Amino acid sequence: MHGRLKVKTTEEQAEAKRIEREKKLRQYVTATKAIFEKRKLGQLDKEALELTSQILGANPDFATLWNFRREIFLHLQDETPEEMQGICKTELSFLESCLRVNPKSYGTWRHRCWVMEHIPEPDWARELELCSKFLESDERNFHCWDYRRFVVRQSEVAPQDELAFSDSLITRNFSNYSSWHYRSHLLPQLYPDAQQQGRITEEILLKELELVQNAFFTDPNDQSAWFYHRWLLGRADPEPTIRCVYVSREDTSLAVAFSHPVAVAPASHDLIVFGDESPLVVRWRTPDRRNRPGFMWLCDLPASALNDHWPQHTFRVLWAEGQSQKECVLFKGHRDCWSQDSVTEEQVFRCELSIEKSTVLQSELESCKELQALEPENKWCLLTIILLMRALDPLVYEHETLSYFTTLKAADPMRSAYLDDLRSKFLIENSILKMEYAEARVVDLSQRGLTILCHLEHLLLVTHMNISDNLLRCLPPTLAMMRCLEVLEADDNQIETLEGLPPLPRLEELSLCNNRIQQPSGLRTLAAFPKLTHLNLQGNPLCQLPGVQSELAALLPNVGTILT
Repeated sequence: MHGRLKVKTTEEQAEAKRIEREKKLRQYVTATKAIFEKRKLGQLDKEALELTSQILGANPDFATLWNFRREIFLHLQDETPEEMQGICKTELSFLESCLRVNPKSYGTWRHRCWVMEHIPEPDWARELELCSKFLESDERNFHCWDYRRFVVRQSEVAPQDELAFSDSLITRNFSNYSSWHYRSHLLPQLYPDAQQQGRITEEILLKELELVQNAFFTDPNDQSAWFYHRWLLGRADPEPTIRCVYVSREDTSLAVAFSHPVAVAPASHDLIVFGDESPLVVRWRTPDRRNRPGFMWLCDLPASALNDHWPQHTFRVLWAEGQSQKECVLFKGHRDCWSQDSVTEEQVFRCELSIEKSTVLQSELESCKELQALEPENKWCLLTIILLMRALDPLVYEHETLSYFTTLKAADPMRSAYLDDLRSKFLIENSILKMEYAEARVVDLSQRGLTILCHLEHLLLVTHMNISDNLLRCLPPTLAMMRCLEVLEADDNQIETLEGLPPLPRLEELSLCNNRIQQPSGLRTLAAFPKLTHLNLQGNPLCQLPGVQSELAALLPNVGTILT
């Protein structure tokens, strides 16, 4: 046995490790207490730097210690520039060793930014090399990507050079989310579209479409290129504008619908109403009275603004923040008036495509269909086919789009609820387009399998809506944006209660047959509907309750006809 190395048993190894851990923990606790004591006493010296180095070298995510080091550096600013340069270079070397311990340490990357802002002679070229080295080991390290963008801004690297860097990473590996995302920031700087802020010229767009198509044909199951493709097909959000102004003589009210949700103070000076060119004193509110940022804001008009003896009244709404205005004229004997933008002319739901772009997108659609034939269950390919058809012509491809939604739900069952909502959104958009083409104020959304109601700000002028035979579980508070709605059919859904539904000022008839309403209390909100005279509840569970008719009559005394 002499001369042979004794092998430790498992118990001995575990005990040795425990003793070593306890030793390190005691050292860690002792050093930490010493650091906090020095900070308490204001001892901002190089010894404090050394102590914090011991802890941060093992645990780079101790944010308080990075703050202490910054305090020490600020205290040492009285040193000569040469000495400060040396201290900062030493700190950068230390930070690099910390990043080797944890390349995704928030505190370390943030502290490196701070040091580079305070070093007398920063070497930005070396920092770019450092980023490249860390991105080689982990191309999706978003902490490093953030730091690289900081270095690029500080050193004024040309966007063209960064685009070339992005090209090199994508060429090496298509599956690089961060590099694709970086392109979406660089390209609008280099090739801005004069018509759409934040977007790129059509020539570059077509080249990018070809590049990303190569990527997802190389690996159809990789998500990164598909996401970038969605960005290319999208468009920049235009500045919020006034879409519609509606004035009701009967309600002595005015409604303003915006293209985006906006915040308006009750006595706002940014949203101003002029009646016959005189500013009116009004107070703004949302239809649900929550006064949160919303698509629609209402105000009551002063009685003097609606003089029945005048032949007409002109109302102009000025929104200073969005630099937009709209006006409408209410003639004598008319009960309301409005001015509304066209959803088709304003391209609210899709972009206007040039012949060249349409040709390319049509070619992409055919290519994606070929890929889908080879990869029938590829969810990214299926979703892109749907989006391409929406971009080309949502109405022409409506039936085909619905068919692809069915296939996509089968391929991606975990996202079936999201897909149902997206399908509902597209169907409602199509119905709004059809309604405008027909110049109608009636919308039929029945038997569509809808799971949500959206875009209701575009239905402000609708008087009759049918949403029967869908999968709706509730009527959303945003329904209150339909200020002209007189008849609502919502039969054969899954509605359990109307709780939280704000009053609809013009609603006269409401049909809720064959839903899941179980208690009369779920209909209490209807008592605030000023014109509701007809309510049909047949086929709901509450109809089986004894004495329900008298209970409903007491709950809704102003509703003349209640069918149970």
